[in-house]
Amino acid sequence: MLLSKDTSEQFEYISSSLNRSYICTQLMRQLLQDDNIQAFTGLALDIENCLIPDISVFQTGKVRHNLFEDILKVKEMPILAIEVIPSNHSIKHLFKKSKLLINAGIKTVWLIEPYGRSIFVLSKKDKNLFHEEIVTSEGIQVDFSKIFNN
Repeated sequence: MLLSKDTSEQFEYISSSLNRSYICTQLMRQLLQDDNIQAFTGLALDIENCLIPDISVFQTGKVRHNLFEDILKVKEMPILAIEVIPSNHSIKHLFKKSKLLINAGIKTVWLIEPYGRSIFVLSKKDKNLFHEEIVTSEGIQVDFSKIFNN
């Protein structure tokens, strides 16, 4: 999801579809099995006016909630941001968002394209493409064959 504005383009809020919501839920199911990380959905990051990845993944203990005092924009950057490309948006739009996320200090961004069952893995150094397989970045592993073959 995106709620930001840079100097050249307005990024709008993107609502979730059934497939997008399903993929995020299946990703969270796998991510929550790893005690070394914390995964959050729809977390506003203090980048530009506010960027909101579908899923933000942090090392355990890097961010802490406080039910008495909420944080509207998290300053700590996750090690991994995950975006599921919605059916009504171009991939170009999310590549621009990925660049903003990486330039802000996020080590890796995964862009998941459901129709092609593809995972773009982006970092400052590399750009890789995977299909329905196990993807590992920053010690975080997800088996996409379990997500796409259900």
